[in-house]
Order: sequence, then C-alpha cells, then structure tokens
Amino acid sequence: MKQLLLVFAFVCLWSCQDDDNDYEMINVAIPEMMSKTEFRNSVEIQSAKPIVEAGKIYAYDDYIFISDKDIGIHVIDNSNPKAPQTISYLKIPGNEDMSIKNNYLYADSATDLLVFDLSNIASIKFIERLEDVFSVYDYGIPNEAEYVDFNNYDFDNNIVVGWKIVQERREITRNNELVFNDAAFSNSNLASSESSNVGVGGSLARFQIVQDYLYTVGSYNMSIFNISQLSTPVLETVQPSGWNIETMFYIDGYLYLGGTNGMYIYSIENPASPSYVSQFTHWESCDPVVVDGNYAYLTLRGGNACGQLESVLEVIDISDKSKPTLSARHAMDNPYGLGFKNNSLFVCDGTSGLKVFDKTNPLAMQIIQTFTDVHAKDVIPLNNSLLMIGNGVMYQYQYTDNELQLLSTYSLK
Repeated sequence: MKQLLLVFAFVCLWSCQDDDNDYEMINVAIPEMMSKTEFRNSVEIQSAKPIVEAGKIYAYDDYIFISDKDIGIHVIDNSNPKAPQTISYLKIPGNEDMSIKNNYLYADSATDLLVFDLSNIASIKFIERLEDVFSVYDYGIPNEAEYVDFNNYDFDNNIVVGWKIVQERREITRNNELVFNDAAFSNSNLASSESSNVGVGGSLARFQIVQDYLYTVGSYNMSIFNISQLSTPVLETVQPSGWNIETMFYIDGYLYLGGTNGMYIYSIENPASPSYVSQFTHWESCDPVVVDGNYAYLTLRGGNACGQLESVLEVIDISDKSKPTLSARHAMDNPYGLGFKNNSLFVCDGTSGLKVFDKTNPLAMQIIQTFTDVHAKDVIPLNNSLLMIGNGVMYQYQYTDNELQLLSTYSLK
C-alpha cells in the first residue's frame, strides 16, 4: 500500500511540475445564453429610464436616439436643445446601431434587423423583424477576458446576452492573444425619394441609408437592404467588406469603411452591389473616418484591444480614389469619433476632451479650441448646433463666428 501511495505521489508531483511550465491562471469569459425564441419576444417599448452604457448616437428631426450598449435605444426630445428630455426607451437586446428614414427606424438586434414606426413618437410601434440576416454581431466580449469559452454552446438556437468572467487554469497560448472558437461566429441561415427625410449618425456608425438602400457593415461582411418599401425591408445581398470593419461613412456616391487595419473605399454606382475601389492601410488600431471634399480624416486609437500604443489623427488625400495617400498626421491622446462643419473639424479625444481644428488648409491644420473638462466619444455636427456624447453625458454646443459655446449638459444616467 505504501508503494502505491509513493507512486501516486510521484505522478502527482511530476504532473504539477509539468503543469507549472505549461499552464497559468487566466480570465475566462463564459457566455450567458438566451434562446432565440425568448430573445425575440423580449422587445418592448417602455417609459424613459436611465442609461446603463451609452453607445451610438443618432439625430432625427427634433429627436436624439442613443443606444444603450447591447440592450436598447433611448429616445430624447431635443426640440429645446437647452433642456432635452428623455421620453421613452426601446428595449432591444443585442442592439448596437440604428438608422432612420421617413419615420421608420431600423435597428439591429444581434442577428436580426428590426423596424419601428415613429410616425407617432408618443406611441412608437414595433412592426417588422428580419431574422438571421446578420452573420456576425457584437458579442461584447469583456476587455479583461484572456480566453473565450465558446465550446459546447448551441449558437443556432441561442444568442449571447452577457458574460461571466471566471479564473481558470488554462494552457498558455504562445501568441498572447485573445483566444476563441471562430466557428461560433458562423451562421448558416444567412441569406429614396427626393422628399425623403433621413437622420444622421455619428462617425462610429455602422448603418447608412442612401436613397432606397440601407447599408450595414459587420466585422467582415456588408449587408445591403432594399428599403423602397420602408415598412418591409428586403435583404438584397451580402458581400465581403474588409478586415475588422468598425465604422462606415457615406458621401458623394462612396462608402468609406474604417477597419482596424485600414480604410476601405467602395463605390455605390450600382447601389445594390457596392464595388471595391481601394484601401489605405495603416497599423492596427481603432479607426473611425469622415470625408470632406478631397480629404478623409481618420482617428487611430492605440492601446488595449486597439493595437499599437500610438494614437493619431491622419489626413488622407483621396482626390484619386484608387490611390489614397497620407498627407498629414497629428498626435492625439486617445481619439474616438470626429465630425466636421464648414472649415471646422471636431475630434473627440476621449478623456482629453474635445479638440477643434481649423481645416481650411487640410495639410496644415491647427487646433483653435479645446474643451478639456469633458469626456468626448462621438459628435454629430447639426445645422444649428454640435451634439456630443461621452461618459454618460450629452453635450450641445452652439456655433459662433470664432468658437463653440456650451448650450446644455444632459446626464443620461
């Protein structure tokens, strides 16, 4: 018996020593799942409530729509910009983006596209759902996760609605990157008039409406919906979009996609089938883009999951769409969204605030105003005011001849 115990102890000791060399304690993200049936039955129009985590921002007529990351959309009456008021909440699990045309709101809900009728803003109606039209949705993987456990989950019939972080002893990965099972991202079910009134989103948007089409972009695919019948959109085509696409901007017949490795340009001469024109490649970073005239403006945010440590604002010459070239670069701290009006470029520099550049000469831009007492994430330059969001607060500024002046500060929490 003693001999057996000694052998057992030796095996355990040898195993532990081997494990110490090949294993470590890491943060493992465990998905919290909901059946698609329950998930799809959980959409509701509710009364106003505080926001949990502000996501995308969208302006339409006298109203502002702010996504509550992964859970819904808040509707704000902004008829008086000095005193905005939240009036309702759309509970939409898995929501990230939205776009509006002629009182019809289109919003993603994980793998699905939803349609809401806004014609009576006091009584919004949920009217349509297109199921399984998005193959990849934002799983919202926690930043602290070092490993994602997608094993033994039924993704055909369930949706990821949250995460639990646990510490587990796992084999060390040699590339030190976040590990997950790619198969979890597959989905086998894939498949304007001149008087139109279309809203406007911020630079972090993935949805764009152009005439009779809604363009949506995921990490690797672009989905094109025909919305000539606004209440009943039709998925017309799905095509590759690029690598790790995060944002989309439209102007003058072109879509500009911001990805972690570059900016992609697509022509929509054939609106039902955007055609690839070119790509401007940069180091790995988080990358929204806006375009005015012959120049594109990109913010590249480094650090964390965004890639390199360096953060900059780049000015890209796109006078020849087939050969975009770098024209200027400005150091930033941790930039997010941006926008422009006339000769002013507004750049959200995260915790370093809002920075206003004079872009009269895009090759020699100068900072003309800085707001360091705000957290800036994204902006929408409206006709009469600048709308900005950051850290659960919505700011509105009035344009003057020489500078911005604060109109109101509205806490969303």
